[in-house]
Amino acid sequence: MPNQKKTYFNWSTGKDSALALYYLLQDKNYTVDYLLTSVNAHFQRVSMHGLSVDLLQQQFDAIGIPHGTIQLPEQPTNVEYENLMGEKVEQLKAEGFEYSAFGDILLEDLKKYREEQLEPFGIKTVFPLWQKDTLQLMEEFIALGFKTIVVCVNAAVLDSSFAGRIIDKEFLDDLPEGVDPCGENGEFHTFCFDAPYFKNPIAFEIGETVYREYTHGESKNGFWFCDLLPKI
Repeated sequence: MPNQKKTYFNWSTGKDSALALYYLLQDKNYTVDYLLTSVNAHFQRVSMHGLSVDLLQQQFDAIGIPHGTIQLPEQPTNVEYENLMGEKVEQLKAEGFEYSAFGDILLEDLKKYREEQLEPFGIKTVFPLWQKDTLQLMEEFIALGFKTIVVCVNAAVLDSSFAGRIIDKEFLDDLPEGVDPCGENGEFHTFCFDAPYFKNPIAFEIGETVYREYTHGESKNGFWFCDLLPKI
């Protein structure tokens, strides 16, 4: 179609990304020509989600859209992150990309940060899930046939038993009061292993669950990570 907006999508490997991409692929105003994912270069795992790049690559293959990664240091500073991201955005801008899409839903500060970071490059933003009801989104996600597993939980709000669970109605019912159904406040992160637009589901095995702590200034944040192993 003429006048479609050339867009790259910030792919996190999780459910919000997967559903936002589903919405965007159906929107005739945009054409999604590239998927971009941040990776911890030291561990070769997707940032925050802790997912191996082997499973990320299987997602890319199943989706079939051109893709790439930004290789980040083990614990990058904001300046390091923004410099590396800026280099990649500069490249994408030179390739004719006009829009950058995200799976964010409710966090105003994060939306504003993304907009401010991209504005100097002349890249506009699009948020297909913005301000939608998170419980309704998860119910729609399940009804459409998406499948996702929890790979990381914030230990401050959820115990280790939530790591490694498939998200279904029972999972949503078990969430403690105050925990967002989409984990929009960072309560949990997921790996989407099947979607209506995947050529095939991703095969994997569940490995061990481990606890890790991260230090930000004087504060510490603990997370439970459920390792997923590519099924050979």
